[in-house]
Amino acid sequence: MIHCGKKHICAVVACILIFTSILICSWKDPQLPNNITRRIFPQATTASPADQLCRGKPAQNVITALKDNRTLIISPYFDDRESKVTRVIGIVHHEDVKQLYCWFCCQPDGKIYVSKAKIDVHSDRFGFPYGAADILCLEPENCDPTHVSIHQSPHGNIDQLPRFEIKNRKAETFSVDFTVCISAMFGNYNNVLQFIQSIEMYKILGVQKVVIYKNNCSHLMEKVLKFYMEEGTVEIIPWPINSHLKVSSKWHFMQDEADIGYYGQITALNDCIYRNMQRSKFVVLNDADEIILPLKHPDWKTMMSSLQEQNPGTGIFLFENHIFPKTVSTHVFNISSWNTVPGVNILQHVHREPDRKEVFNPRKMIIDPRKVIQTSVHSVLRAYGNSVNVPMDVALIYHCRVPLQGNLPRESLIRDTTLWRYNSSLIMNVNKVLYQTVL
Repeated sequence: MIHCGKKHICAVVACILIFTSILICSWKDPQLPNNITRRIFPQATTASPADQLCRGKPAQNVITALKDNRTLIISPYFDDRESKVTRVIGIVHHEDVKQLYCWFCCQPDGKIYVSKAKIDVHSDRFGFPYGAADILCLEPENCDPTHVSIHQSPHGNIDQLPRFEIKNRKAETFSVDFTVCISAMFGNYNNVLQFIQSIEMYKILGVQKVVIYKNNCSHLMEKVLKFYMEEGTVEIIPWPINSHLKVSSKWHFMQDEADIGYYGQITALNDCIYRNMQRSKFVVLNDADEIILPLKHPDWKTMMSSLQEQNPGTGIFLFENHIFPKTVSTHVFNISSWNTVPGVNILQHVHREPDRKEVFNPRKMIIDPRKVIQTSVHSVLRAYGNSVNVPMDVALIYHCRVPLQGNLPRESLIRDTTLWRYNSSLIMNVNKVLYQTVL
């Protein structure tokens, strides 16, 4: 407390104190980059200790819409491969969203720093107005942020902003060798038998984790997913993107006024890469009706070991897609108990369409996630490592679906029974799952 003998002395002292306070609160750290402003906010006293340090409203869902209704935030990830940044995976309207700010909560003092974000919309939008985006937030020095908020302005009330935990902050050792990312499950998905066969084939080939971005599926499929979740094989990421945007089930814009293609598949794939960057040695990007079948090796581990030895410095391995039409079948492996289960029995479809010289076969990938910056569906957009096309005599993608060359007679198809090498283990494992879930 200040005691003043004369009123004008008190007034002078009070002015000095006020001026000093203004200087402290508006101080800019000279060590920080020019686009980062240090802002100090008083801490709430009624919240829990954790909330006292990092204010804002904790994000409750995988997809969070900002108030501009043009920006969707998925999740932020720490990325120090080039510089110390927080990379926020999101979806933005490529024309309307031009300015965003990152509000960091720093440790151990819980102070708030605001920096202008770089908005990097991925090049593969395929004509849709909304696309996957990296919202890049340069972190201030002497700050280990645990949470970040994204806002359209450098000014505002932190308590009103959604708060996101920054993942990958702590280095981890790999808990699995292979993680498969599947996006997105939608359209009341009910191809139960083929889904179980795919999961069991992944496990035979060496997969320990399958991450599924689920929009919706049938009630029966829910039972199967619940079984695999309890087993520890499947991790479900809720993906209600149609609650925020008008989605298309097509990958390219069709003048149907949809906002984003194929249920935001590209965003989900990028999120899956960063989500598993520190816990999986490899990440596999393919659909539930696709299996990368090795021809020279018994499993993916030995195949990838050989491919890496032959291609040092390579982080992206691309496998050629081949259609095995579900309209052409064989009576071998016609298992009666499976006939009551909805879906395709892949063991009965071993005829593949021949290549067409004028048509490029799309590819799917096995990647080292730490070498990937941005991915599309059939190729990586930005990466640190090289890419290599894996020869067809090493492995191919078994893709059992509706035909692309539907007019071809059966004699023009190529009989390829590579899948049958695994038939004994596959039948036994599928039966175990069916008897616990469906039959």
